[in-house]
Amino acid sequence: MTTARHPETHLSHRSGWLRAAVLGANDGIVSVAAIIVGVAAAGSSRSAILTAGIAGLVAGAASMAAGEYVSVSSQADAERADLSVERRELTEDPVGERDELAAIYRSRGLSAALADQVADELSTGDVLSAHARDELGMTELSHARPFQAAGASAASFTVGAALPLLAVIVSPAGTRIELTVAATLVALGLTGFMGARLGGAPPGRGTLRVVIWGLAAMALTMVVGRLVGTNV
Repeated sequence: MTTARHPETHLSHRSGWLRAAVLGANDGIVSVAAIIVGVAAAGSSRSAILTAGIAGLVAGAASMAAGEYVSVSSQADAERADLSVERRELTEDPVGERDELAAIYRSRGLSAALADQVADELSTGDVLSAHARDELGMTELSHARPFQAAGASAASFTVGAALPLLAVIVSPAGTRIELTVAATLVALGLTGFMGARLGGAPPGRGTLRVVIWGLAAMALTMVVGRLVGTNV
């Protein structure tokens, strides 16, 4: 009696947008919260704090989107260049490329006869895809998608940056810094937890890492804000 296998759930298909989304959310929370805390520590008014925070949100989201697009586009350019080189080599030396493919399979544990057979069969079909996958390590999941990365990063930055801004709006003047820091740490913890869960990593370590670095960034800007507010 055979039992039906349950389909496996893999998480690598999320890597393209997940990295950009987690980075954007974390950067949005930390950078805007740090701006708010720094400006508040200098004794600024609520309107000045909100102006600085909103400016940080808009500038940060645009910067994250542009940075992700340029970075991932550079990766895409490198992929296209590698494929162009491989396409030319396949045209100029198909036998040598077939032998190279067979050598790759032998290095992965196939017998010489089976490696030759696999290389021969793959070389009769979409040989460029076979070389891209097995020689260059390119798959459909690994392809660079600049617009996807830019959109995920900008959107997550905006959502993350909105949280400390809301904390400033609803908090009274006397506890503005404390409540903003508390709300930011909660948001960072949730970001680290969700990023770890979506990526299949242990959530405790990811959460702690995000919270510690976010707290350090806010502490640094608070110190700078107090120094500047005192001396300027």
